[in-house]
Amino acid sequence: MTGVAIGLNKGHGITKIEKKERPSNRKGRLGKRTKLVREVIREVAGFAPYERRLMELLKVGKDKRALKYAKRRLGTHIRAKRKREEMQGVIRRMKAHK
Repeated sequence: MTGVAIGLNKGHGITKIEKKERPSNRKGRLGKRTKLVREVIREVAGFAPYERRLMELLKVGKDKRALKYAKRRLGTHIRAKRKREEMQGVIRRMKAHK
């Protein structure tokens, strides 16, 4: 903004005001406590039967079949992709841990 009436930077010169982050922008972000609780529950309860089947499909290399299976179980494509990634991560950690 140059104060000139024409051109790319036309208009009155101003200074931008930094806006604070709204609480609604933080919604859904994973907190420390929630993460810990989920880890403890996973440790105690283990995996659901459909998650075990999903891991078996991934172990034998049937990624697409695993995605389709997860989609049928979870309802949406995005949730299925996220779950498949999560289970692949679990398998990777199991291999690394051995």
